[in-house]
Amino acid sequence: MIETGLLEYLIALIGGFLAGIINSLAGNGSAITLTILTEVLDVPGNIANGTNRVGVLSAAIGAYLGFRKNDKIDYSLSKLILTCIMIGGLCGVVVAAFYTTDKAFMGVFKYIMLLMLPIILLRPKRWLHNEKKVSKLPFIFRVILYLLLGFYAGFIQMGMGIFFLVIAVLLDGFDLFSANVIKVIAVLLLTTVVLMIFQYNGLVNWKLGGIIALGQLTGAFLAINLAAKSANANEWTYRLLVFIIVMANLKLFGVFG
Repeated sequence: MIETGLLEYLIALIGGFLAGIINSLAGNGSAITLTILTEVLDVPGNIANGTNRVGVLSAAIGAYLGFRKNDKIDYSLSKLILTCIMIGGLCGVVVAAFYTTDKAFMGVFKYIMLLMLPIILLRPKRWLHNEKKVSKLPFIFRVILYLLLGFYAGFIQMGMGIFFLVIAVLLDGFDLFSANVIKVIAVLLLTTVVLMIFQYNGLVNWKLGGIIALGQLTGAFLAINLAAKSANANEWTYRLLVFIIVMANLKLFGVFG
């Protein structure tokens, strides 16, 4: 494991804090934490991928408990989806943890970050609706889509929430709220298993991961209160996310640094 000092922990805390705010108000906070880990703290790509899941799991637990407290959890809606995502996710994490070198992971990460920029600029959440529709997708297409989504989540996770909502709401006919509930259950179940596999392969820095998770929880709490008081909170968070992804792409592609 890498040696870390007080400055590194502080950077991890700040990165987690920003990710918590962005996850709560805009989404895709893993773009922040993975960039902090790989480009600022020089954590090897595979360890960054595993370490990032600690914060992902803590956020999923918090969201799940919130939904459960309000009796919003319904597994009957999501058995096929959860099964496909778990199968795909297990394949994805095995590839990431056992068959992907640090150099190969960073190559994939670089181009996914490049893809994230137009996706964020298009703001797909604007297209999503709250009306439940009947899915017109053939069964086999549903299975393939959720298997691929699961593989992606198991491999890198970043942006999975956005991709899930686009598939579940725009293609599969779920209303936005139900899709968010299923997404939280899927992330919770899959990340629990994924984290164990990364840990088995020695690819988790628990100190950095725990500090990032603490920052995420703090940032999410602040964001919820900020959103309640400021009508512009979401917009400024979105601009921060775009700025960070642009800067990360410039760094990853060697424009500076």
